[in-house]
Amino acid sequence: MVAEIRASTVLPARREDIELHTADGLTLVGEIALPEDRPPAATLVCLHPLPTHGGMMDSHVLRKASYRLPALADLAVLRFNTRGTTSDRGTSEGAFGHGQDERFDVAAALEYAEFHDLPRPWLVGWSFGTELALKWGRDPLVEGAILLSPPLHRATDADLDAWAEFGRPLVALVPEHDDYLRPDEARARFARVPQVEVVGVEGAKHLWVGEPYVRIVLDEIVKRVNPAAGPLPTQV
Repeated sequence: MVAEIRASTVLPARREDIELHTADGLTLVGEIALPEDRPPAATLVCLHPLPTHGGMMDSHVLRKASYRLPALADLAVLRFNTRGTTSDRGTSEGAFGHGQDERFDVAAALEYAEFHDLPRPWLVGWSFGTELALKWGRDPLVEGAILLSPPLHRATDADLDAWAEFGRPLVALVPEHDDYLRPDEARARFARVPQVEVVGVEGAKHLWVGEPYVRIVLDEIVKRVNPAAGPLPTQV
């Protein structure tokens, strides 16, 4: 039986609730989703949008990545709530740290990936999560970062220069109609990172609402992280 993949589709995976433990003593709640019957080819460490504006580990693009990519692209998908953030999974300890204290949260997620032998971690940040990736994601373990709707608000030119020196791949998916940073401006801001790839997405908005835009995002992620698995099917 062939069925179209829809916004609500949940494909088979091994899913486990997890806890992350930060260096400053907090417990964060999260989930790891793994391919059902084989080891992952790579790992996505997801950094969600701004929690003070509703961002959390269940923000829809990240949730759909966890629902689809273990089965369709052999990827492990690690999602978690940063400090003080609540979702159906629960509430992480602590309080919102304005993008500063969250450096401990990013480090805890990467430590979890390393301890559990999750291969080839890539950061996938969305909005506020892109700031965390740029500021705190320059860990030798990290293979690269994919930024969805980067506002470049908290992340400074100094952070971009540091990523340029870090040398790992950086991909920015920038909606044509973004509220904060649009493709032409993004190309100018990111020009100081020689290895960056800025991808303007026609018709898209900051929140990537609509199944066609979700598919574009997931395809672009897979193209970089496990290209042998793309393009993703639209039916199963």
